[in-house]
Amino acid sequence: MSLTFTFDPPVTRDLRDGVLDLWTDVSNAGGSVGFVPPVTREDIRPELVRHLVGMAEGRTRLLVGHDEEGRVAATAFLALNAHRLMTHWLWLYTVMVHPRHQGRGYGRDLMTAAADAARTVEGIEAIRLTCRGGLGLERFYESCGYKEVGRVPGAIRVAPGDDRDDVFMLLPLT
Repeated sequence: MSLTFTFDPPVTRDLRDGVLDLWTDVSNAGGSVGFVPPVTREDIRPELVRHLVGMAEGRTRLLVGHDEEGRVAATAFLALNAHRLMTHWLWLYTVMVHPRHQGRGYGRDLMTAAADAARTVEGIEAIRLTCRGGLGLERFYESCGYKEVGRVPGAIRVAPGDDRDDVFMLLPLT
């Protein structure tokens, strides 16, 4: 089976709860999505609310993948740039595939769907994202066509004595 992707889905209670559950499960499985396990839904809720506010204000857009049972299985948030000199590219944030679906190629499907979605946004020529070093994420994103364009050593502190690089990746769309 494959995931069914929707760009800019209606924000319903089921969608909000599904994204919150996904984010919690990914975080607790060690996913690099802004938190360090263990976390609860209540730990993540304020960050999800910030993403939803960005959506309501038109600054952020959501790509969601549902599995064959209709559950939220993957997400990526596409954030537009407010700076007038940088409106030709957007940020990709909170890229997640549920741990129960990993190893099936859904991450690559999500990245392809994100690039396809970005191409529908007027004036967008590239996608930027950052990832936490030390997990092999750079290799995954490179396999999806992204190129490493910068790195800040030790910029992410996941625990005392455990600093990771903040890696900047770029995917040209043109």
